[in-house]
Amino acid sequence: MSQTFRHPEILEIARREGKVTVEGLAAHFGVTLQTIRRDLTDLAEDGRLERVHGGAVLTSGTTNIGYEERRSLNPTAKQAIARACAARIPNGISLFLNIGTSTEAVAQELRHHENLMVVTNNMNVANMLVANPSCEILVTGGQLRRADGGLVGNLAAETIRQFKFDLAVIGCSALDQDGDLLDFDIQEVSVSKTILRQSRKTYLVADHTKFARSAPARIASIADVDAFFTDRRLSVDLTASCKDWRTEVVVADQEDPDRL
Repeated sequence: MSQTFRHPEILEIARREGKVTVEGLAAHFGVTLQTIRRDLTDLAEDGRLERVHGGAVLTSGTTNIGYEERRSLNPTAKQAIARACAARIPNGISLFLNIGTSTEAVAQELRHHENLMVVTNNMNVANMLVANPSCEILVTGGQLRRADGGLVGNLAAETIRQFKFDLAVIGCSALDQDGDLLDFDIQEVSVSKTILRQSRKTYLVADHTKFARSAPARIASIADVDAFFTDRRLSVDLTASCKDWRTEVVVADQEDPDRL
């Protein structure tokens, strides 16, 4: 069976079961694992599926995919992005890290920074930074989102308004081709907008798969951040826009994440 015939059936299985696995599809179609991996890569590049460890899931529209699945998306790229971002974060500053697996990757890279005061609405970030004895950690209040350890709502936003951060590192659920940062949770969007207002400088961390996704709520534009750390070059049009906006674009090197 050619890939032309496999692709629609793969999408139908994904719609029916929520996720497809490489091994399951290989057995179903009687083809090799490598053949299925190529199929899933093609479908992901077309924006019809999102690759996760061992398989793929449907691209998101109005609801986000699960936290564990998000953690398994593009881990090498996220680590490279996090290292590039952390290399730009000086010691001895006040820093905000928000909700997301990319910002959690940044937190992992800050374990040897000194004299940071980190405020976060991400319980996972707080737990990661406990390993750094030189880091002062403050956690906002708010409604706990059990799915990913995020704190959202008015109490989180009110806590953030008590600070003026030297730097904020934020993520997003999706990126529109015009450079808009998008998310699924209206409460989280409100908190993210507050973070932007209360920070002297803002870094965005997001890998290229965010451009293949969509979400209904707008946070801001790439124009509103000082630097965008990602893993692939942007489109010609968006690169030109970032230049006009004076937003620095840093493409992390996945072969040597310390070399930009």
